[in-house]
Amino acid sequence: MQFDPNHLSALAAVLRLGSFEAAAHNLSVTPSAVSQRIKALEERVGTALVKRGLPCTGTDAGLRLAKHAEDVAILEGQVSNALALDQNSPQTPPHLRIAVNADSLATWFISAMAATPGLLFDLVIDDQDHSTDWLKRGEVSAAITSHSAPVTGCNAQPLGAMPYEASASPAFMQKWFGQGITPETLAQAPQLIYNAKDSLQQRWVQQQFGRQITAPCHFIPSTQGFADGAQAGLGWGMNPVQLIEPALNSGALVPLLPNSALKIDLTWQVSRVMASALAPLTRAVLGSAKQYLIQPPRRGE
Repeated sequence: MQFDPNHLSALAAVLRLGSFEAAAHNLSVTPSAVSQRIKALEERVGTALVKRGLPCTGTDAGLRLAKHAEDVAILEGQVSNALALDQNSPQTPPHLRIAVNADSLATWFISAMAATPGLLFDLVIDDQDHSTDWLKRGEVSAAITSHSAPVTGCNAQPLGAMPYEASASPAFMQKWFGQGITPETLAQAPQLIYNAKDSLQQRWVQQQFGRQITAPCHFIPSTQGFADGAQAGLGWGMNPVQLIEPALNSGALVPLLPNSALKIDLTWQVSRVMASALAPLTRAVLGSAKQYLIQPPRRGE
């Protein structure tokens, strides 16, 4: 089945921008024209594609088609560049949807984005343990994940390990861990958790003590807010070492236990269909990861 490119671009714009009016402004047409294009596309595929509301959201079919439209724009751009077509006419860069964990975005991934001109990024923030779900559903073209096994239809390349330090303020340490770090004191001390998917604190406890605990907790869904909460004495949590290194050096934050960093291996997974078109981004991602993440030792080292 072939689709009208104007219909696909209208769908992608509505779902990306959240309204028919914003999509119309972006496409330099009227809201009525956008509505007509969406209606024609829905009739073509025989199902609803847009859930009308504030904002407009996509049905499962709508999300898949919108991503298809954006992927096609990237692939067409690659062909145009290779053939040196339309070099003098201004072109709007295509959008690329990627699933990225918040800690990578806050520490090292932005430099890879900046090193890849010619794309407009649409980032989905999700835990590294769950980002492959977006690939499996076909809703993103690439993802940073903790899963090394390639998702069906994807290429997977190791990035290195992100180190996390179980850390808290000196005042918090004195108040809650004056008698030492034990499962019993950890069960009493407030804990910081990013969201319900965040298992790093429990993984650290399991790594150190071989058991799980239940503790009071604050939910702070912000990487910087998470680190700020630890410095303010709200609780202890697993913070990316790269982000809190200045606080560790100044003593504003201290490790709960020495030499206890938790290292999370990360993998870059890209849809195989898009791999060639996204090769410049992949090179930038691998280069940035090599600079900022812990790399495995080479053979013989």
